[in-house]
Amino acid sequence: MGRYTGPKERLSRREGVELHLKGSRSFSEKSGLKRKPFVPGQHGSKRRTRLSNYGLQLREKQKVKRTYGVREKQFRNIYLESNRRSKVYNTDKGLELLRLLELRIDNVLYLAGLAPSRSAARQYVVHGHVLLNGKKFTVPSAEMKEGDSLELKKASLAPSEKFFPVPEWIESKDNKAMVARLPIRDEIDEGIRENLIIEYYSR
Repeated sequence: MGRYTGPKERLSRREGVELHLKGSRSFSEKSGLKRKPFVPGQHGSKRRTRLSNYGLQLREKQKVKRTYGVREKQFRNIYLESNRRSKVYNTDKGLELLRLLELRIDNVLYLAGLAPSRSAARQYVVHGHVLLNGKKFTVPSAEMKEGDSLELKKASLAPSEKFFPVPEWIESKDNKAMVARLPIRDEIDEGIRENLIIEYYSR
């Protein structure tokens, strides 16, 4: 399936949680989920059906996919890589999965407050507005390592207002950001239930 080009706030309503896909609008009272707190569609305002175990796993997988802006094939490859790393380094598979998502260049740029949304951050990278360790880099899905730094070439592209604090594992100053260390589980979105995603792909 190709890239989704429909209304972004419809995705938040479908998952029942704010995915912050519309920048500052997602944090305001104009948010689609706040205005219409039910699933989209003709019968969306009626009582939601009870989900099966598979349905819960699927919805969690879709929610995380849409939050980070990755497609199904990419997401499955991320799961396979997290599975490999957990066996090699004897670490938690769920944490490895979340780290692979959190350390994407577009996500770090967004969390550092240098882009209004993850989709905007992705566009900044693709269009060559971001330097990775001082060099032009145009692959938004690339994984950052501990000690890697980002710089937004045009400070005017950064949003004027920040709606959330920068995570402690990211050092941010002016139009620059650096991965000071790898994130721990407590520093990643508590609303993500990574165990359901692992169960989905382990079927």
